[in-house]
Amino acid sequence: MLIRRFYHDGLAQASYLVACQRTGEAIVVDPNRDVDRYLDGAKAEGVRITAVTETHVHADFVSGARALARRADARLHLSDCDDDWRYRFARDDGASLLRDGDAIHVGNVRLDVVHTPGHTPEHVVFLVTDGASASAPMGLLSGDFLFVGDVGRPDLLERAAGEAGATERMARALFASLKRIRALPEWLQLWPGHGAGSACGKSLGAVPSSTLGYEARFNWAFGIDEERRFVEAVREGQIDPPPYFARMKRINREGPPLSVAPPPPELDVEGARRAFAPGGALVDVRPAAAFVEGHAPSLALPSGRSFLAWAGWLLDGERNHHLVADDARSAGRAAAELALIGVDGVGGWMTPVTAREAAPRWHRLERLSAQELAAAARGGLRVIDVRNADEWSMGHLPRAEHIPLASLPARADDLSRSEPIAVHCQSGTRSVIAASLLEMKGCERVLDLRGGYAAWVAAGMPVER
Repeated sequence: MLIRRFYHDGLAQASYLVACQRTGEAIVVDPNRDVDRYLDGAKAEGVRITAVTETHVHADFVSGARALARRADARLHLSDCDDDWRYRFARDDGASLLRDGDAIHVGNVRLDVVHTPGHTPEHVVFLVTDGASASAPMGLLSGDFLFVGDVGRPDLLERAAGEAGATERMARALFASLKRIRALPEWLQLWPGHGAGSACGKSLGAVPSSTLGYEARFNWAFGIDEERRFVEAVREGQIDPPPYFARMKRINREGPPLSVAPPPPELDVEGARRAFAPGGALVDVRPAAAFVEGHAPSLALPSGRSFLAWAGWLLDGERNHHLVADDARSAGRAAAELALIGVDGVGGWMTPVTAREAAPRWHRLERLSAQELAAAARGGLRVIDVRNADEWSMGHLPRAEHIPLASLPARADDLSRSEPIAVHCQSGTRSVIAASLLEMKGCERVLDLRGGYAAWVAAGMPVER
C-alpha cells in the first residue's frame, strides 16, 4: 500500500492518494480544484486513479472530486448519510452513494466508511486497511472530523449555511461520534484534512499526522466526558467563518465546476482603463512593500501564505476582478489560487507600469515610525489596530481602537472620510491591506505604522493591556 499526502499551505488543506501497488489502482480523498497535481502525482507513483471520494461537503474550498473523477475516468464515491445534505449532482454523475458500514475497494486496499456527524451532518471518515498484508486497519482518514489537537467546528451549518439552531445539534452529534471513534484501536494513524491555520477548527496542530491513541490522551476534546460540558467547550472561541464559506457549501452541494478558466490575459493601457470603470474590482497581488511605494486604487492582497485567507474575507466571488502583478507567472498563480475558493471572474491582469498609466490616480502609502505615530496620536490622530482579538489582548497602543481586519469592511462605512486615520497590525502586511481597503472606501488620508506593533514594542513605546 502507498499513501501520499498533498498539502496546500494557503488553504491549510490536506488530501490523500491511497494506492494498491500490487494492482496499480489508486483513490484520491478530498481533492481540491487543482486536479492536475493529483494526476501528476499518480503518474509519478506509477499508479492510476480509479476512484475519487471526499469526507463531506466542504466549506473552505471548491471541491475537485467531481472534476478529477471525470479527468481520470474514475468512479466517484460520495456520502449519502444525511437526507438534507445530499450531493445534488451525485446520481446524475453516476456516483456510488456511501452509507455507514460500506467499503470502497481499490485493489487490495479497503476503505471502510464510518459516519461521523458533527462537523457536518453527512461527514464520513475512512478506515484504511492494506488487505495484502493485514486484516485490521492501519489508519484513519479523518477529514474535518478529527484533527491533530482539535476537532471540526460544529457551528458552520448555522453560521455559514444559515440553518438556525444547528450548532447545538451538531455539537451533540460530534460528542457521540468521538465516543464511537475512541473505541477503535489506539494504533490507528490519524491523517486529517487540515492543519494549523484552517478556519475549520480553533486550535489545529501543525504536525501533519498523529495516532488515535495520542489524540485520546492529549486532544482536549477527548478529555471531556460529559456531553453538556463538551457542547459548551466546542462552541467557545470559534472565530467567525469567512463570508465565502456559504458560497462554497452551496457550490459543493449543487455541483462544483468541471473546469477552471485559463490564465488571465495581459491588458494593454486601453484595456486597463476599462478595468478601472465603475463596477470592476482591482486587486494588487504584488508584495506589500511594492504596493506601499506606489499603487492605483485597488485592494492590496500580497501573494503569500495568507493570500487566500484574506481573499476569502474581502473579495466578492460574484464580481469581475482584474489583477496588478509583476509578471504573467505571478498573475496566473494568483488567478489559480483564487479559483480554489470560487473566485473565477479574473478578467485580466496589468503590470504596475500599465496600471500607473491607466489609473485615475497613483499614489504612495504614507508610513510613520513609532515615534512619529506616538506624537501624532497625542495630537488626536485616530489609530486603528487591525490585529485579531488574541493579539489585542496581549497588548496594544494607548488610545488605539480595535477593529480586526476581517471586520473592517463592515465598519469602514462608519469611519470619517475626511479625518486622517492610521492603521497598524503586528508586523505590517495586514495593515497595508487595511489601508488599501480604507482608500477604496474613500478615506482621504490613510497612514500606516511602519513595522507594526512589533516595531512599536521594539522602540520601547508604551503598551496597554
